[in-house]
This record gives sequence, structure tokens and C-alpha cells, in this order.
Amino acid sequence: MSTQLDLQRLSIAANLANYGDRTAVAASNGVLTYRELAGRVEELGRRLGTERRLVALTAGNDVDSLVGYLAAMAAGHPLILLPADKPAALESLVAAYDPDVILSSANGRTVLEERRPGTGHTLHPDLALLLSTSGSTGSPKLVRLSYENLQANAESIAEYLGITEYDRAMTTLPMSYCYGLSVINSHLLRGASLVLTDLSVVDPCFWDLFRREGATSFAAVPYTFELLERVGFAAMKLPTLRYVTQAGGRLGPDLVRRYAGLGARSGWDLFVMYGQTEATARMAYLPPRLAGTSPGAIGVPVPGGAFRIDPVAGLEHGELVYSGPNVMLGYAQTPADLGLGRTVDELRTGDLARKNADGLYEVVGRRSRFVKIVGLRVDLGQVERILADLGIQAASAGTDQGLVVAVEGEHDPALLGKLLAQGIGLPRAALEVHSVPELPRLASGKLDYPAVLALAKPTRQHAPSSTNSGATPQDSVVKIFEDTLELTDISDGDTFVSLGGDSLSYVAASVRLEQALGHLPPDWHITPVGVLGARLEQPRPRKRRLFARLETSIVLRAVSIFLIVSTHIGFLHWQGAAHVLMAVAGFNFARFQLSGERMPRLRKQVASLARVIVPSMAFIGFAYLITDRYSLANIVLLNAIIGPEEVTTRSHFWFIEVLVYVLVSMTVLLALPWVSRAEKRFPFLFPLVLLAAGLLTRYEHFEPGIPHTPPIFWLFALGWAVARARHILQRGAVSVLAALTIPGFFDNPARELTVLAGILLLLWLPSIPVPAGLRRLTVLLASASLHIYLVHWLVYPLLVELSPALAVVASLAAGSAYWALCSVAPTVIGRAKSRILSAR
Repeated sequence: MSTQLDLQRLSIAANLANYGDRTAVAASNGVLTYRELAGRVEELGRRLGTERRLVALTAGNDVDSLVGYLAAMAAGHPLILLPADKPAALESLVAAYDPDVILSSANGRTVLEERRPGTGHTLHPDLALLLSTSGSTGSPKLVRLSYENLQANAESIAEYLGITEYDRAMTTLPMSYCYGLSVINSHLLRGASLVLTDLSVVDPCFWDLFRREGATSFAAVPYTFELLERVGFAAMKLPTLRYVTQAGGRLGPDLVRRYAGLGARSGWDLFVMYGQTEATARMAYLPPRLAGTSPGAIGVPVPGGAFRIDPVAGLEHGELVYSGPNVMLGYAQTPADLGLGRTVDELRTGDLARKNADGLYEVVGRRSRFVKIVGLRVDLGQVERILADLGIQAASAGTDQGLVVAVEGEHDPALLGKLLAQGIGLPRAALEVHSVPELPRLASGKLDYPAVLALAKPTRQHAPSSTNSGATPQDSVVKIFEDTLELTDISDGDTFVSLGGDSLSYVAASVRLEQALGHLPPDWHITPVGVLGARLEQPRPRKRRLFARLETSIVLRAVSIFLIVSTHIGFLHWQGAAHVLMAVAGFNFARFQLSGERMPRLRKQVASLARVIVPSMAFIGFAYLITDRYSLANIVLLNAIIGPEEVTTRSHFWFIEVLVYVLVSMTVLLALPWVSRAEKRFPFLFPLVLLAAGLLTRYEHFEPGIPHTPPIFWLFALGWAVARARHILQRGAVSVLAALTIPGFFDNPARELTVLAGILLLLWLPSIPVPAGLRRLTVLLASASLHIYLVHWLVYPLLVELSPALAVVASLAAGSAYWALCSVAPTVIGRAKSRILSAR
């Protein structure tokens, strides 16, 4: 049964001509005015016919797709909107819903495939649009949206964003995704312009287009912000940018706060938003003025909408329920459902929430078995049903980072992974399939989903291509990170810093990466594994070099430990190297210990502290047992505070103690939420404030070699400021501070010059050439510097009378051996534990 076209249509699409000669669309192939766009829409509407029919559109961010969408909406034809780059989704939904017409674009023109002259469906007069839930694909379950839903949500969004006819939005998201479509609807509603593009934000051409067209906004999902970090968005000059919107998953509070602060400084607003396809697009937004103080909130309901929280038995928080004119008509799972009217009046979101003291709503968890991966909501039950239809028993679990599926019996995981990735629209890298003899179950007989999730393991390694003759599979980025960080679960989106890398593991990782890549990018430690792996596969020339460049901090660590040991032994006399190492410690702390959200960052800092404290206490405890030179205070690294005066060698380990005191103090300080926010918002100013505080004690009486934390702390803060100095003015300011504060710290000008030179090298030279023959030795000494400092106190007294030079060499060798022992110990212990557990 058909329904006449004049019953319903979307006024956004039907009234385009009202905006006359204003620019509607800017695209790679030219500009369309609203009048011209209306003409093309009307022409395609005539081709679609005078009887309501079910239309399927494979859409990209191009003019033809936009015309196809608007033509169906203006003429009243219900539309299934599908991504153009997912042919499997088109095939699946065409088979499930049997559309009357399929629209696509090819070679700059709209292709209309008429599958029957009329319609084979009963179509409810309110039905306008059918979308996969939250942008997912591969499931026959679609959201039924009405013309009122689309119109009301566009008006609501345009209202709280303050969209006017002078706005120009970049299309950073697919039109087939409800978030991307809402950008189109809300701007066309107000006669604003769209800049249609499929370019990624990592492409310089995207930003060239942004500036050329005078764009005023773009939309982002959480992954977009990772890409923005990579391209240096914070330093970009975008004078026309008015606001950035974020949805498609939860953005970490630290990132919300950081980008809100960046926007406040740069003249644009950040709108954090919350929505679901079932609510057409948006249900809540966080007013930009509150993003800095309530970064974890979803905000307030959109205009015209309302929330309530219904209690959930057995849970602390209730379920968030939304009502408003944008709530869907209901779901469709078969063609028969297309004739249904409204079957739901409100939306039970499945999210657990609370309302804070400021009246803002906060989502605290999920009630249902859904995960959102790269902006796509995946129904874990649907994954299991897809495999069940193939006769395969499966259990699926996942997080917002990836999906893990266990299949029972002997199956090909690679083949099933490819099938599932196509079926649900996920990137293959976000999906793991494991074949198991039996699905893990609890004592009750229910599936044990935590056990399924625990199956996750690295299945992707970046093996070099045949053209990269200098690298082997063992030199892949994943393998390097596995070895140096002692991890096994590494994905393409991880970075050295996010995996918990610190200054102790940095040296080994950086050197092996340089060997594999042929060069070391300056930002490698914050570059995703997948990007580094792609660089590994690129051919690179092989040539012998007399000198090899090493990062300056690595060279300084190696040279400093050699000078420290040699000076203590009397082989030569060159003081100041230990204080250079303190500045390097601050430099590395800023690079490796300050990323991520507050609690994960705290765990990473504690783990890094343990890698300093445990080997130090273990060795000093050994020294206490075999000599009479140390006390229990030395073992627990409290000699500076409670050590007995009669122990003449009490200051041997002063550097270790001071370093631990400083690291503990900074870890505790940054655990305070307001301090953490301040550091994120003012990354360069923050260490300067610490430096100023440290300088208050810098001019106190200081006896060299005796532990006294406050007078040394300012050097740590100075190294921190070096790491945060991003441009020449900031580096110049730090240089001046170093030149003003270091002189007068010691009574020895040569010692002061050493410290100043070390800091200036760290500040101005990213790398230093060393003779190629000394490269491995330099790396070894830098890696083992902490352990050499510990061990040399016991080694050199045995040999110094025989030969100071021999004592130096033996101390360096013994310290390096202790470093190697400490490096392999965790792996050996872990394997032993695994064998014990397996035996049980």
C-alpha cells in the first residue's frame, strides 16, 4: 500500500530555495548556492517519482550524496542511509529490507537504480529516515526517525550552538553517521554553509581548505582529538574558528579541560555533547563556560528535552531516561516494521547517571552490553548472533578500545575476524578472535565474559616489508615495545608514553627504534605504534656513517655517569655531572610522567618510582650485609632524614635519595585534582612556578655531597621547564633563567659551567653526534646510569690502588651487569609465576 507524497516531508530540505544566492555548499568541484542546490534536489525528486517509496542511499561527503538525501527528504520518500565505503552493509540491508530504489554516486553524477516501479512496502506517513544505531553497520536493527524528529533536533542544536547564516561547517564525520548528519541538518536549517570534504584532520590539505573557506566549526569524536594532538592543533592559527563540538563517546575529563582552556585562549568554544541515534542525534550538551570546572559531565538537556533518573535494583546509580520531540518512533528489524507508528515515547539510554550539585548530569557507567569503539556502538549480543547463524557458539566482550571474541571449537580466527569486521563495520585492528576448546563459564553455567576479555593478546605486529632489508620481524615496533616495556598487550593506537614508558626504558627503546627506522622522529615517544610501524615498512637507504646521532638526554646521562664515577675514583676531576642528571630527571619526568588522566597517570608514576626504589633498596641492602659502611636508614633511602651522624659514608647515595624525594613529592602534588588541572592548562608556566618555589631555598647554605632536597629541587624544575619549552621565545626564557640562577650555586666556577652547559645542550640540541664505534657503549652507559651509580661504591675500592682506570672500567661493567639483571628479573619472575599457576 502506498502513501501520497503530500502527507509529510522535511521542511529543512523543502525550503532550501528560501535562502536564495547564499552559499550552501563548498566542495572540491565548486560552490553551490541554496537556489542551485534546491534546483538539483527538485530535479532528483522528480526522478524518484510521485509515489512514496523506500530509498536506500550510499552516502559519502560529496554533493551528489547530499542531493540524494535532501531529495528523498523533500519529496517524502523514507530513506535508509548507508556509508558508501561499506559495501557489505549495503548488501546486508538491501537483502533485509528490499528497498524500492538505490541511490549512489559515481563519476560526479547520481546513479538511480530502480528496483521496481512502485513500492513493495507499507510505509507509515511519519517515517522519514532509517539509521543504524550509533553509526554501527551490519545489523538489520534500524532506528526509525520521523520528520518531526529531524526537524526538532536540528532546531535544538542550532539554538544552543547559536548557528547563523554566517557559519560554515567542515564535514569531518560521515553523513551516514547521525552525528555527521546532524551537522548538515542544523546548518541548512539556518541558511549556513557546508564545506564538504572526506579529508582527515591529519591531512594538511584539510587545514588549508579550512582557512581558505573561512570555516567556523568542525565536529570531533574522541579519536579525532588524538589526531589533533599529532598534527599540533594547539599551535594552529585558525582565526575564523568559532567552536568545536565533541560527541561519539566519552572524552576524558583532562582532555575536555585542556581543549576548553585552549579554546578560551584562542577565541573559540568547546561544546561537549551527549547523544544516541535513538534521539536523532543529541540529548545533552555541556555549556562551554562549564567545561573547565565540570569536564566529566554531559551537561544539561538540549532545548525541548528532559531527563530523569530511574532507580535500578541492586545498583548505586539509576538509569538515565530522556524524553523530547527528537525521540525515535521505535526500532525496525523487518520490512513489516516500516508501517508502524510510534512505539516508544521516551528513551531509556542504558546509561547509569547522576545529577551533581550544579544541576549537571554525569554518566557513570553502562547497563547494557554495548561498547563504543571508534565512535561506533557495537552490540555484543549481535556479534554472538551473527556467529550463531553460522552454527558457531561464541562469547564476545570488549571495551571502548577493542572487541574480543571467543569461538568454541576449531575455527579459523583470521577468517572469522574478517567476516565480523565487515559485518559490524569495525576496523579489523579493533577486533580479536580466539578459538578455544570450550567457552569459559561461571559456576552458574553463565558465560564468563571477564575471562573472554582476558584472552586479549597482541595479534598484530609491524613486520618490515621486503624492501626494508635492514629490519627483521624481531625489530618491529611492537616487538621493541614488548621487550623494553615488558608488556604483551600492545595495540596500534598505543604510544611509548601511554604504555608507561619512562626514562629508564626510554634509552633502549629509542636506540632500537632508530636502528629499525633509520632515523628517530623527535616525537616518537608520543607517536602511535601503528604510525611508527608504517614508517618501518618504508624503504630507507643503508650507508656507513662515521658518526651516529643520539638524543641529547641519552648522551648527557652516559657522559655524566662516566664523570661521576671517574671523579669519585680520582681518575679525573670534573664535578657538576650529578646536578646535570637532576635536570635531566626533571626533563624526562615532564616527557614521560605527565600524560593521560589523573588516576592512570598516578599509577604510571608509582610504577616508575618502583623501578628506581626497588633496585636501589635491594643493592643497598646487599651492601649493608657485606660491609659495615651503611645503616638501615640507607636501605630505606631515609639517610638524609634519620641517618646517624657517625656514619662517615652516609652521603654515598645522596643522589638516589634526593631523586626519590623529589619524585614522590611531585607524584603526591599532581595527585591533587586542582594541581593536575593547573599543570594541564599551563604546561610551560607550571614548572616555572615550581622553579620559583625552588629558588626560595636555592641560596641557602649548601654543603656539596650532603642530601638536602630543597636546594636541588630547582634544577629538577628547570629540566621540567626545558621539556615544556616549545618555541624559541620559551627556550630563550629558560636559557636566561639558567644563566641567572646557576652562577653562585657552587664555589667552583667550572662546576657551575658544567651544569649550565648540560642544561643548554638539553634545551637547544635535540641530538648530538657521537662516533659510530662508541654508540653502543653510550647507550649502555645511559641505560645503566642509575645502577652504575649504586654499584660503583662497592667495586672501585677493591681496585683503585691497583689502577684507577681499571677501577672505572670495572665499576661501569659491574653496574651495567646489575642493570641487565634487573631488566630480565621481572620477565623471569613472571614466567615462574605462570608455570606455578599452570601446575596448579
